[in-house]
Amino acid sequence: MSMLFAETLRRLRTERGLSQRELALSMYVTRSTVARWENGSRLPDAAMISRLARCLRVDVGTLLSAAAESDEVPSIIMVDDRKIILAGGLPVLEEVMPNAIIVGFTRPLEAVEYARGNRVDLAFLDIELGRMSGLDLCRELLALNPNTNVVFLTAYAEYSLDAWDTGASGFMVKPITQEGVREQLKRLRHPLPRGGACE
Repeated sequence: MSMLFAETLRRLRTERGLSQRELALSMYVTRSTVARWENGSRLPDAAMISRLARCLRVDVGTLLSAAAESDEVPSIIMVDDRKIILAGGLPVLEEVMPNAIIVGFTRPLEAVEYARGNRVDLAFLDIELGRMSGLDLCRELLALNPNTNVVFLTAYAEYSLDAWDTGASGFMVKPITQEGVREQLKRLRHPLPRGGACE
């Protein structure tokens, strides 16, 4: 991995007076994801680098020039309009899939924009997302990449029948748990890249 990128990110974050946790919260990733970027064991993709540049208020070229291409690992997104759900769910996903790129979104359209520029192997989607439902978001993601696995997350089991009509791989009733995620991974319609083998 790129130590130049790791050192650049650490320096910029420190200059802005941000802790790893504060940067992680503004990025909708876990603190350990930021720590891995800064120790050189993981490199964010181009979309995440662009997001980092906005959070750190620097030109994206500064970070892109310090970055190198990373190995192919699974790209996972989680979309829920409640920040507290993302804050609880992202660490669970990272525990189960420690080598994956995992990104959270509170707005469905941001997730669609991310999927336009990045391969999404697995999406965990809340069903009730405000103006755009998780069912509609699923259809959008599958239109962009038919090989995206989608697992719906909801507090209401009665949505399960509607969820199956979208081409989703699975359905989980909240709260998200490691055991529940591992069970869903066994049922995916499309295999994940090998770089993100589960622990």
